[in-house]
Amino acid sequence: MFIAPAATYLLLFFGYPIVENVVMSFQQYTVTTFYTGDAPFVGLRNYETILSSSRFPHTLLTTVLFTAGSVLGQFAVGLALALFFQRRFPLGGVLRSLLLLPWLLPLVASGTTWKWMLDPDTGVVNAVLRGLHLSSSGVPWLTGTSQALMSVVLVNIWVGVPFNTAILYGGLRDIPPHLYEAAKLDGAGPLASFRHITWPLLRPVVSVVLVLGVVYTVKVLDIILVVTGGGPANATETIATRSYELSFRQYDFGRGAAMSNLLVLLSLVFALRYLRAGRRARAVWEAVP
Repeated sequence: MFIAPAATYLLLFFGYPIVENVVMSFQQYTVTTFYTGDAPFVGLRNYETILSSSRFPHTLLTTVLFTAGSVLGQFAVGLALALFFQRRFPLGGVLRSLLLLPWLLPLVASGTTWKWMLDPDTGVVNAVLRGLHLSSSGVPWLTGTSQALMSVVLVNIWVGVPFNTAILYGGLRDIPPHLYEAAKLDGAGPLASFRHITWPLLRPVVSVVLVLGVVYTVKVLDIILVVTGGGPANATETIATRSYELSFRQYDFGRGAAMSNLLVLLSLVFALRYLRAGRRARAVWEAVP
């Protein structure tokens, strides 16, 4: 009885849409289907079309590069800030609160702000570079193929750093202080303490953070659509943006559903990895004296 409300909610708002999306991916589902109700069954044709497309390898590569760059950047900066905030200093709590602002802001607002800042002609970033005589013509942040991908990665890192910092900071705070005191008495310095105490005990939390980061990042849509729109020349097109384009720009809902199912399958792999990491994390913390 206690489980029934939650189970009903999950079935209605998560289970049914997923099943409907899977069914749609095996149909020729277009705009006319909404009026006629006729969606012919085409089997695996939608999957064959998107997988054999000349754009799919590039889209998959862009998704991998965007996800890997974002997750590694968020984790590196988040870990550095978590270690920094582990020390007690005046206004430390205020700074930690301010650090959450990028995570709390709507992604559309953040993306719009960054698009204005990175504008090649009128953006403040290029204005600063010109003012410091670091670049005479500016950097094509949004118009260059390689620069555009780097730009959306940097924006996504900025958005995801607060989450990584908060989780890693919590993991650091849970490490028993007496372990550091014993290591200090044995002559261990900061690097040795991090290597032999912090990192081994933080590793389960790190696994959870990285897996969650991949699951969240692989489906990022808002930032890319707002900042670059998937361009230039599809340089920032990922599986998520390609699925959106097929469904809501070309109105080929069957192929769009098939593309999104590939994204769901990819996320499911990392979700299962997250569950395994969570079990290991509990086992490690239960073993800590």
